[in-house]
Amino acid sequence: MKKPSLLLATLLLGSAVQAAAPAPAAKQELVNKVLQLWHVENVGQSMLQAPVSDAVQQARAMLQGRAAVEKRDAAMTEIVQDAKKFMEDNTPIARASAQKMASAKVAPLLAERFTEDELKQMIAILESPVKKKFEDMLPELQKSLGDSVAADTRGVIEPKLQDLQQRIGMRLRSAIAP
Repeated sequence: MKKPSLLLATLLLGSAVQAAAPAPAAKQELVNKVLQLWHVENVGQSMLQAPVSDAVQQARAMLQGRAAVEKRDAAMTEIVQDAKKFMEDNTPIARASAQKMASAKVAPLLAERFTEDELKQMIAILESPVKKKFEDMLPELQKSLGDSVAADTRGVIEPKLQDLQQRIGMRLRSAIAP
């Protein structure tokens, strides 16, 4: 009975050590090239853009039919300006975090699951089973990166996003008020 659990423990320890081992330099270079071609920094920007876009759309919907045309247009102009400013201020933070987290979270997955030859094929963007394998893995990679970016930037971005939402709320209230 102890032999199977000892064997299992040995296998788990061996796989943990193997997973923790860095990729050979040549393979790491290929992984870095894949990350560069994938433009992982856009994942962070997309994650940031979604709630801002939603807030602007909600504001537009809320103002529709509830505010005079002049007030509605003025409020929407200010809301869009606030949203653009928010994106300008915070996109570099999200992009930098995505790049940082890609190295920590995505690169090891690529190095673990793809051979050097497969990475070369991916870089060349050939039509091959490797492309399909990478595309199938994209949701997992994006989720891993997205979760990491969210955790990494939450303390900086969340208060700013709440501030943006409060400013939008104030503008909505003043536009709707008689």
